[in-house]
Amino acid sequence: MKLKLLIFGVIFCGFSMNAQDYFPKNDGVKTKNTNYTVFKNARIHVDPETTIENGMFSIQNGKIVSVGKSISVPKNAVIVDLEGKEVYPSFIDIYSDFGMEKPKRADGGGQPQYDAGREGYYWNDHIRPETEAVAHFSYDEKAAEKYQKAGFGVVNTHMPDGIVRGTGMLVALTPGVTEGDRIINDRSAQYLSFDKSVQSRQSYPTSIMGAMALIRQVYNDANWYAGGNAENTDLALEALNKNKGLTQIFVTDNLLDEFRADKIGDEFGIQYVIVGTGKEYQRLDKAKATAATYVVPLNFPSPFDVEDPYMASHLGLQEMKEWNQAPANLKMMDSAKVPFILTTHSIDAEKDFRKNLMEAVNYGLTKKAALAALTTIPAKTMGQEGKLGTIKQGAWANFLITSGDYFDKESTIYENWTQGKKKVLESMDVTDITGKYDLKIDGKDYELSLTGEPTKPKAEVTMGDTKIGSKLSFDQNWMTLLLSSPDTTKTEFIRLTANVPAKTEKISGKAIMPNGKQTSFTATKKTAEESGKDKKKDKEDQAKTREILAVSYPNNVYGFKKLPKQQNILFKNATVWTSEDAGVLENTDVLVKNGKIAKVGKDLGAGGATVIDATGKHLTAGIIDEHSHIAASAINEAGQNSSAEVQMEDVVDPTDVAIYRDLAGGVTTVQLLHGSANPIGGQSAILQLKWGESAENMIFEEAPGFIKFALGENVKQSNWGSNIRFPQTRMGVEQVYMDYFGRAKAYEANRGSEGFRKDEEMETLVEILNGERFISCHSYVQSEINMLMKVAEHFDFRINTFTHILEGYKVADKMKEHGVGASTFSDWWAYKYEVNDAIPYNASIMNEVGLTVAINSDDAEMSRRLNQEAAKSVKYGGMSEEDAWKMVTINPAKLLHVDNLVGSIKEGKQADLVLWNEHPLSIYAVPEKTMIEGVVYFDKERDAKLREEIQQERNMLIGQMLKEKNSGVKTQPVKKKEEQHVHCDLLEEVK
Repeated sequence: MKLKLLIFGVIFCGFSMNAQDYFPKNDGVKTKNTNYTVFKNARIHVDPETTIENGMFSIQNGKIVSVGKSISVPKNAVIVDLEGKEVYPSFIDIYSDFGMEKPKRADGGGQPQYDAGREGYYWNDHIRPETEAVAHFSYDEKAAEKYQKAGFGVVNTHMPDGIVRGTGMLVALTPGVTEGDRIINDRSAQYLSFDKSVQSRQSYPTSIMGAMALIRQVYNDANWYAGGNAENTDLALEALNKNKGLTQIFVTDNLLDEFRADKIGDEFGIQYVIVGTGKEYQRLDKAKATAATYVVPLNFPSPFDVEDPYMASHLGLQEMKEWNQAPANLKMMDSAKVPFILTTHSIDAEKDFRKNLMEAVNYGLTKKAALAALTTIPAKTMGQEGKLGTIKQGAWANFLITSGDYFDKESTIYENWTQGKKKVLESMDVTDITGKYDLKIDGKDYELSLTGEPTKPKAEVTMGDTKIGSKLSFDQNWMTLLLSSPDTTKTEFIRLTANVPAKTEKISGKAIMPNGKQTSFTATKKTAEESGKDKKKDKEDQAKTREILAVSYPNNVYGFKKLPKQQNILFKNATVWTSEDAGVLENTDVLVKNGKIAKVGKDLGAGGATVIDATGKHLTAGIIDEHSHIAASAINEAGQNSSAEVQMEDVVDPTDVAIYRDLAGGVTTVQLLHGSANPIGGQSAILQLKWGESAENMIFEEAPGFIKFALGENVKQSNWGSNIRFPQTRMGVEQVYMDYFGRAKAYEANRGSEGFRKDEEMETLVEILNGERFISCHSYVQSEINMLMKVAEHFDFRINTFTHILEGYKVADKMKEHGVGASTFSDWWAYKYEVNDAIPYNASIMNEVGLTVAINSDDAEMSRRLNQEAAKSVKYGGMSEEDAWKMVTINPAKLLHVDNLVGSIKEGKQADLVLWNEHPLSIYAVPEKTMIEGVVYFDKERDAKLREEIQQERNMLIGQMLKEKNSGVKTQPVKKKEEQHVHCDLLEEVK
């Protein structure tokens, strides 16, 4: 096979020479068929924009020769009359693994693998651009037939394995030719994904953010290698550079990953074709902004079985809405002018593709847009414009012959031609008997309705308002119809038989009555006007079965129908907790204007602002959580002992309902930290919790860069089980820091030299050395706290924050001398060995020494109660209420270096404010409004209305699902899901 493909290598793209022209032929006289085939009297869909009624076209040698209303018919032509039939360009699926051998999964061996397993290739086994689909391809006749029955004539296939997967190949599903003859392009595209190769157990990356960092490094290294800077040959990087000019197809698993892929592409000037998920409707603005063409599967979720009220109560509204809205995705994409291509990926091409496509059409997708997504757009995307996806002169003779409109479920695909070769799917000699008939049997009048595909018609018979039981068989134009008696008290049957003529205006035949009497019957087809009325009724009966809910931002519980806007608001007569030297101000007004705190004082004028009476209420700055893990799709990149190159900004999940819950608890800003799987963790994301916005719009742009470090049990893997990664001891942890910062200094010294290689990891560590990125370090015991401060001082920088720091009270004086702040728990202790010496007085003691002390959560549930956590230091240590409140407002703002913008109520600062119904340190305190930059993202009154709306939506969706189940639609079971609370120690990605 491989030898044959090598010989054919020079002719794949143009397919200009046939193998028989120069291969020896030992089975007889060499001949070449130069005949034309001419098709006439067809309705020809030349392309999505052009249709020729009663048209003609001719083909020869696998190509379209001519097409038009009338064409010249060559003498040596075979003529095919297609009267009453339609012709479409056959379809193109650009994302498949058709004909690919399944990659072999690497043997486990019981231990993780940290180094690459291949010599001569890139340092990471999951980068496999050298993989060529053509070397693994074997034509699969059965699989091809599934595609052909759905209308496809060409597929783009690849080996679906790895992060950089190598090249695909464009294959025609041509019957009766060699594999080499089928190949249109043996290097059609390069494929990428965020999924690791099954052929390697190399640990890194263990997360989506690690995969993104790896792709960035690969691109950097490919550019460096292309400059001739490497001493050794790297076959993977050579292949990657060779593949740069190809179409780049990025495969994703969820909506957020679609945008993450585009983010990487933008960074390196690459426009990916994105294999999407069918959920693009949820953020059409973002999808359009990518400028990508999307490859969209037609994999619509089934309704859930909600008959059991208890199980239905465990079904999330987001899942219910996705079921409701998914069929309208393509219509919404088309309306928003987001280009897309359709694929059979993730569904059964034969059984589900056409059915689901018709459902999408039923929910508003135009037939023109659907046809373009199957023909001209994929052809253009794959560099085959004018050659595939159209019935024009010079194009491949790839076309379908159907009994009628392809998008009518009762139409039959008779033949699928590829490269001028015919694949017969159903006989065209079958007479189309579908329609409405007046049926007369032995003097009695019935109405006969024949529906379905011409080759598989279905019968329905009525007498007046009475439905008559019927069973129809239709084979080789012989019709047999068995009718039960209109008298339901009798078990009697009438048997009708007829040989149906080519024209079916009238069907006549024999009728055998229940008493054995033989007579005749006639079935006269109704007029076009009568049939039109019936067809209109049929269309109404086929209309969409459910009302589509409006998309919200996010498309989840508590989402906004429209994103909220800034408001100018005057809070009147509040108790104002400034978190400044001014302290707590009674009966004070605060004016918010253009997203800023404009004025603080008494008897302020509104100046057109909305006035809120805050008498008896408390106004504070928004709470800031210095240590959070909400709103993230991943927490730990645990594949290496340093993951300085990974970015939490890459994995922000703006749809996480914990964001809304935090807002309901008065939290407006969080530091999204990497976990504690390794001594040097990933880069932080400082987020403003702008519920409903996109991930990038939540990034606190003015905040400087941070990174997570970690000490103790987690990083030396004492709680991981059997492992081999360095370090295994606390001494080893120190040496990791010494080694990496030593390397970073050497790296910085080498910058600008000839052949310099950019290293994403080292770039981050250099930022730390230069004071451009700050460390927030997971810490517990005093010995390690002392150690890391000494390491930092050795390299002439300072640790910014020790987080957790439960033995901080032991070394507070040394911490103050070093200049490090503390972000701690209020009263956690004894939950693991290295916390045995923790005390609830820790925060108060460090505060008295003069450290900047914050209370953090490290937990989604605690984060929304940080006001109460702050209050505990009033009890444990006698801290003042104002100082306690500062530990969740201005102090964490100082630790994050954003105290000039947020964390207190001061003129000129951002209007990140919370209006509380009571004293904010009270267990009874509830936020009534939470705003960020003058935008109200949580409102207690709106929340109450939303809860009612959510219940109404749930009830409506449950009703729709019950209706579909009762109509016979297959349902899926409801699965109870436990909500996972994410914190530092969570190593779920390592498993």
